[in-house]
Amino acid sequence: MKKMICFTAFVVALCGMAQAQSKDETTTQGKGKILIAYFSWGGNTRAMAKQIQQQTGGDLFEIATIKPYPKNYDECVAAAKKEQQNNIRPQLAADIKNIADYDTIFIGFPNWWGTMPMPLFTFLEKYNMNGKKVIPFCTHGGGRWQRSLDDLKKLCPKATILEGLTISGDMVKRSKNDIDKWLQKIKMTKNN
Repeated sequence: MKKMICFTAFVVALCGMAQAQSKDETTTQGKGKILIAYFSWGGNTRAMAKQIQQQTGGDLFEIATIKPYPKNYDECVAAAKKEQQNNIRPQLAADIKNIADYDTIFIGFPNWWGTMPMPLFTFLEKYNMNGKKVIPFCTHGGGRWQRSLDDLKKLCPKATILEGLTISGDMVKRSKNDIDKWLQKIKMTKNN
């Protein structure tokens, strides 16, 4: 009788594990494959992207340019302003070969001169976002989104743009709870 009870308990446990695994697979399939593409100059957006990756399990892709931006802040600001004024599309250092595999794409960037840095324009013009869920996140020095969401919508007119999150650059390392709450709200964590 003890053997029968132990066997029954074992079978019930296996069934519970199978149901839990099936639920996880369904949740993952509901969100599709996730990409976290980001541009970061000073490291704040990179830190935010890594926090998102930990909660979503998505793949990270750093949007980098062939010609790096100056390390000096004032020189970088001047270069970014010149690119924006001249509508320059900097050449990217790497490509995503399988963008079609992703259903959900987080797009991360610092606010430079009121919008996304020009490498984001290059990236979004290069890859087809039609039918994808696009989720913006932004680090800033006080300007929040400004016109970056309008520019994002123009570049991704046939994507579904979900609610994004902005965090002041100096607060990113202390914003884990804010990022977690946002991801839960938009139902993008591994657990929901």
